[in-house]
Amino acid sequence: MKTSDFDYDLPEELIAQEPAAERDGCRLLVMDRATGALEDRVFRDIAEYLRPGDLLVANETRVMPARLLGAKRGTGGAAEVFLLRQHGTPTENRSALWEVLVRPGKRLKPGTGAVVDFTDAEGNVALSAEIVDWLPDAQKGERLARLTTPLPSLDEALHAVGHTPLPPYIKDYAGDEELYQTVYSRRESSAAAPTAGLHFTPELIEHLREQGVRWETVELEVGLDTFRIVDEDDPEKHVIHTEFYTVPERTVAAISETRERGGRVVAVGTTSVRSLESAWDAEAGAVTPREREATSLYLLPGSEFHVVDALVTNFHVPRSTLMMLVSAFSTREHIMAAYQHAIAERYRMLSFGDAMFIC
Repeated sequence: MKTSDFDYDLPEELIAQEPAAERDGCRLLVMDRATGALEDRVFRDIAEYLRPGDLLVANETRVMPARLLGAKRGTGGAAEVFLLRQHGTPTENRSALWEVLVRPGKRLKPGTGAVVDFTDAEGNVALSAEIVDWLPDAQKGERLARLTTPLPSLDEALHAVGHTPLPPYIKDYAGDEELYQTVYSRRESSAAAPTAGLHFTPELIEHLREQGVRWETVELEVGLDTFRIVDEDDPEKHVIHTEFYTVPERTVAAISETRERGGRVVAVGTTSVRSLESAWDAEAGAVTPREREATSLYLLPGSEFHVVDALVTNFHVPRSTLMMLVSAFSTREHIMAAYQHAIAERYRMLSFGDAMFIC
């Protein structure tokens, strides 16, 4: 197995630069997991492929206003701080340590007293970030920054100055940032959206419930490495990123009941897959509840899936761990054939693009 086995030619013009006019009006490529047979549909048609007693499990995390654009204190030079995750436990509302990426990296080094200020719509400094240390084993120059604000809370400050980050391949999007959030998102804890869920509307979810399809959630804090391609020739040498996930007791109970009644567990997105499969307890032979535990589960062809029976997903970046995950869920040959079909049929690709249902 080589990383190049999961590569494909992605025409730049097929990378969706904005969401579909209607969330559930995008295209849906349905693929039989076992045979590779394909059908071209519209996303809301997924109701025809779900049966009473099936369980949909979605990642309810919400994208943080993690992109901060400001100026370096003292010089006024433009600077960007990108929030990855909070570091440790905050001791007060107006100050906390965060793991961050910065630009320009050469001018924002720990130990130099570098501080970046961020202003609100009125031009007042609402948030400051002092670069205080390097992160151990940092692969992309990640740093530790102390965020402080004169406002009542950091949460208020972040919403005053922060922007919703978009993937690097989406250029100059000026539309509603809320369209990069799922309609069921809750706690802000991710640096990127669980994009397979973007296609669901409240009306579609309600229609599925009326049809007898259950809906439950997990939470996985999506990091930027979700967009990272694998550089090693041998994918097994790749060190996958660590993310934090939660599988609540109600979801565990719903999975057990679904299994007892002969229904399928349908994951909405690869982050839901990683959460559910990470929560599998081999000794118990079942999924067990988890509360913000770390996972670095890496699913490659040959991996076993103990929980997930079907998958709603988007089209993924070439040579990514997500290409390997969907190939593991079906076969590499089926997935590559499906992608070639999607490209030939001019499907819209990646985060704002169309969807697949692998069942």
